[in-house]
Amino acid sequence: MTSSALPDLHQGTTPLLISMPHVGTRIPAALQAAYVDRALDVEDTDWHLERLYAFAHEIGASMLVPSISRYVIDLNRPPDDTPMYPGASNTELCPTRFFTGDPLYLPGMAPDAQAIEHRKTAYWQPYHQALQNELARIKAAHGFALLWDAHSIRSEIPWLFEGRLPDLNIGTANGASADARITEAVAQAAAGLGSGSDKGTGFSIVVNGRFRGGYITRRYGQPHAGIHAVQLEMCQCTYMQEASPFGFESAPAARVQPVLKGMLSAALAGARAIHA
Repeated sequence: MTSSALPDLHQGTTPLLISMPHVGTRIPAALQAAYVDRALDVEDTDWHLERLYAFAHEIGASMLVPSISRYVIDLNRPPDDTPMYPGASNTELCPTRFFTGDPLYLPGMAPDAQAIEHRKTAYWQPYHQALQNELARIKAAHGFALLWDAHSIRSEIPWLFEGRLPDLNIGTANGASADARITEAVAQAAAGLGSGSDKGTGFSIVVNGRFRGGYITRRYGQPHAGIHAVQLEMCQCTYMQEASPFGFESAPAARVQPVLKGMLSAALAGARAIHA
């Protein structure tokens, strides 16, 4: 295994770990010929999240960031490829379609079972091993851990959901992955309530709506064992261009970043209060 297969881990000083499983843009050269040309632009990436969450270093968060693209393997899907949302369009462990529903691969070039197993060993397992190890380190140091699974997506993707997605989609596996007090604190911060000014943030919010948390949130969120997990799926229009060239937009980003910081801080304060 090459070092480029390993995710980048920054270890922080607080009980908070931010996971960003879909920010990677790398498709290994040996695999590129199997994809349609359009796939090499990796349009379904969770663009610029490392930049958007740069403030997380200031609040002492650990951060786990992969380089591999979700088009190679989706780090937020179960290893047995069980659909996350039965009855809806789902992306696979090794996706074969764009978010538009169009084929990612040239005819007959999608990965077979052997290729999928190789990708799991080379990319999926190292990410999850690093995630498990960091959660264990954090819990040993602080007595509990808070996992924040950070995502972003275009606001309108008919193949995946109807209409326009709310700006901020908070997911806790229908309440199973985090204590309800943490979920409430995050939702209040997202809305701008409970901060003293109560002016509101202006962002639309939903809790456990279309995106209730993927594999990472559901697998690692174990409130009874002192590990709380929250997924945030946010619309990319809140901080970037949703169409190519997918540029970061500083003005809207500056508006949403304090809200994100408030949500993370509220989650961390809530978890500390629970485990005091």
